[in-house]
Amino acid sequence: MCNTKVKGEFRETQKYFSIGEAAKAVRTTTETLRHYDRIGLVKPSKKDEWTKYRYYTEQDLVRLNTVRALQLMDLPLQEIKRVLDYKDLRKVVDFLEQAEKKADEKIAALQYGKSKIQLAKAEYERTLRKLESPVGPFLKAYPERVILLSDTLEAPTLDNLWNYLSHFYEKVTPARRDQFGFEDLAGIYTENGVSRLFAVCTRYAEIDGLRRLPQGNYLCAGCTEKNRDQILQEVLRLARSKSGAEPKFIVQIIVVSGILHWNYEIQVYLGSE
Repeated sequence: MCNTKVKGEFRETQKYFSIGEAAKAVRTTTETLRHYDRIGLVKPSKKDEWTKYRYYTEQDLVRLNTVRALQLMDLPLQEIKRVLDYKDLRKVVDFLEQAEKKADEKIAALQYGKSKIQLAKAEYERTLRKLESPVGPFLKAYPERVILLSDTLEAPTLDNLWNYLSHFYEKVTPARRDQFGFEDLAGIYTENGVSRLFAVCTRYAEIDGLRRLPQGNYLCAGCTEKNRDQILQEVLRLARSKSGAEPKFIVQIIVVSGILHWNYEIQVYLGSE
């Protein structure tokens, strides 16, 4: 504890946190902190003799955060206490390094599991859309969407659909990467006979490659890789008859339908009314 002498008296300069403040700082409950105190895992640096109120220092918060993180690794509290009570700090550091490696392995496993969940979800969503979608082309109103075009990717493949959005984050300079976010979907944008894969932006800054898909009505139709050209020509024919003009661009949303398969939803802009 640091003290400062002021006019012959000592005044405490160490900052203390109440048990409520400490619990909030480490995202747990006051009862959990009382339990830690009872078992000697993390004892508050100060306890009022009369009120029994507990007060924690910043170093106490470091230990509390460490305990909470190690619990996420499924370590029992008694083992955590044994490690953190080592007198040899090198042993503590070595243990935490091993825990960090295990955390990385756990994160990788969770990410792999998430990717499989996303594929299963996409399959169920595809089935649901099949049940809910009208037969043949249909009209759908969309708000304005901002997309970022790829510089190099022209068509979906197994390789580029896997970890798809990383391609678009890499397109943005590191200094501006935090300014961008993307929806979890892929698509193809075609204009003047040139096609590029795209990602839909949830946040963005002005850079080369951005396109704004206008708000309004789109003539849409689902299709597979096999019948895509046929359905696309049918949609374009209907769009010309409805709008009286050649569509300026075509959007094809890629709908993943399984680990090795995907379908499309063609969208052709008709106008804002």
